[in-house]
Amino acid sequence: MSQILIRLFIKDYRDTGNVKVRARYGILSGIVGIILNLILSGVKLLIGTLSNSISITADALNNLSDAGNSCISVLGFRMSSKPADEEHPYGHGRIEYLAGMGVSVVIMFMGFELIKSSVEKIIHPETPEFSWASVLVLLISIGGKVWLAFFNRAIGKRIHSGTINAVVMDSLSDVAATSFTILALFLSRRFSLPFDGIFGIVVAGFVFFAGFSVFRDTLAPLLGQPPTEEFVKTIEDKIMSYEGILGVHDLIVHDYGPNRCFISAHAEVSASTDIMESHDLMDVIERDIHTDLGLNITLHMDPIVTDDEKVTEAKQLAEEIIAEIDPNLSLHDFRMVSGPHHTNLIFDVVVPFSLKINDHELLEQINQKLSERKENYFSVITIDRSYR
Repeated sequence: MSQILIRLFIKDYRDTGNVKVRARYGILSGIVGIILNLILSGVKLLIGTLSNSISITADALNNLSDAGNSCISVLGFRMSSKPADEEHPYGHGRIEYLAGMGVSVVIMFMGFELIKSSVEKIIHPETPEFSWASVLVLLISIGGKVWLAFFNRAIGKRIHSGTINAVVMDSLSDVAATSFTILALFLSRRFSLPFDGIFGIVVAGFVFFAGFSVFRDTLAPLLGQPPTEEFVKTIEDKIMSYEGILGVHDLIVHDYGPNRCFISAHAEVSASTDIMESHDLMDVIERDIHTDLGLNITLHMDPIVTDDEKVTEAKQLAEEIIAEIDPNLSLHDFRMVSGPHHTNLIFDVVVPFSLKINDHELLEQINQKLSERKENYFSVITIDRSYR
């Protein structure tokens, strides 16, 4: 069924790297969610009112909020697919993240309201009317939500959308919530405890947690998160595949929304190679990455001395020293400037955020270890951070 809907309503459905195709996936997901949730909400609201069940009514309101969230999702995907313009030269892709945050706020608000109504039901309990018709409708609802979860999961895997993946978790939380609602109906037949209100709180807890999870997942890319190791490896392998490239460092990915990445990196080349030849190589790599991967990248050319034995030995010494301090440290942009009385080793040290010592202590340790090995060696170090 999922594959049929995708093939029927999405043109060029295999081209998920295309912004327009991605938007169609998101819009299809939203429309299916709107239709299914409105149907479930209407039926549950009717049954909840007739059976005097706050947990069924709460579940109906949850489905109604899910339908509203699907509307926000559709609007977000539609607006995020707009092309770049003078006011927004990097495109509108981050609107998808903002839409996800809007969805999360609505979900958390509904969860809070459901907690209030459930507490009131515990304080002033009313026994819900049991009917097998109610149970049947709720079981059908569970089946519908399970299907919706798998449908959105298939879409989420295709377009790698955090918002869609969050909807999957929301659907699964609805499955758990409706299951508790059915349990409350059965328990209320045998016991006098206000299970309806108690499980209403449980339902509200699922709703609130789902909303918080969506908020957390959509906030991360807005604040700035590192790219995946798979993405970094793809870029580095592509750059390293060209003859004349000796290494890659300082790779930074600027995320302006799904499929809208602007990348910068330093590519190491031999210092003995003609500068115009190396510059031309940078241009070729930039064009190829844009053509093959659809990514905008700017490469900085770093000349590396490869035919000087003293420089090679000095670099190896520096690498050994920083490895003794912490194996996660690394260096790049190494240069050696010799003078009549001392020699400067100039390089950048990439420091992980997990390092326990501060920058000043790190520099002191490097200089101390360096002077113990070579008295006439002095270091000129720039502290660098890893953005990957």
